[in-house]
Amino acid sequence: MNAQAAILLLGIGNVLWADEGFGVRVVEQLQRHYRLPDSVKVLDGGTQGIYLVEHVQAADILIVFDAIDYGLAPGTLKQIVNDDVPKFLGAKKMSLHQTGFQEVLAMAEMLGDYPRQLLLIGVQPEELEDYGGSLRPCVKAQIQPAIELALTFLQKFGVHAEIIDTPLALTDPMLDMQRYEQERPTEDIACRIGDERVLLSDAFNLQQPKSGSGMEVAVDYRGQY
Repeated sequence: MNAQAAILLLGIGNVLWADEGFGVRVVEQLQRHYRLPDSVKVLDGGTQGIYLVEHVQAADILIVFDAIDYGLAPGTLKQIVNDDVPKFLGAKKMSLHQTGFQEVLAMAEMLGDYPRQLLLIGVQPEELEDYGGSLRPCVKAQIQPAIELALTFLQKFGVHAEIIDTPLALTDPMLDMQRYEQERPTEDIACRIGDERVLLSDAFNLQQPKSGSGMEVAVDYRGQY
């Protein structure tokens, strides 16, 4: 495998739930501060799940960044390679995007287009139940080490990155982590774990179907179906 192999650096997660946004923040840092060969694609996969399968199929080398519950101390960075990756993604699911990405890998394998090299770089989260919150300091401190692990891995395949002197602007400035943190409303204005003004309101209760009606919808605490 040479430097012309198709390489995908993929960050997955949800920036709205504190440390769950780790993978997305890593690829944002990569996009802003590094220039990579044309054979390398850097992608914010968010929580797209199965919609990422075509990107995975096209990759000879896939590196995934995510927040993973390894059962370790918060902020611990851990690498998992190749066949072990799917079982770590599903061992302790923290959100639906992990289940979705397991399915992406399974579908790519079923279709016969599975990466020849797969690396998962995951961080142990400290906090997930903080809506609108940013990465906790111990997790944020692992962004650059995660990037360095990925770039060291790619060097084995003759792929080298160039540091950009002047950081590039993000395509969507609303995603900028510093702005995200500075403009976050106070807890008095925006509840961190669910707004009781909505949950306890008559309007909200009236919209809930009666038990046994056959219309119940399972919704987890993050509003995901």
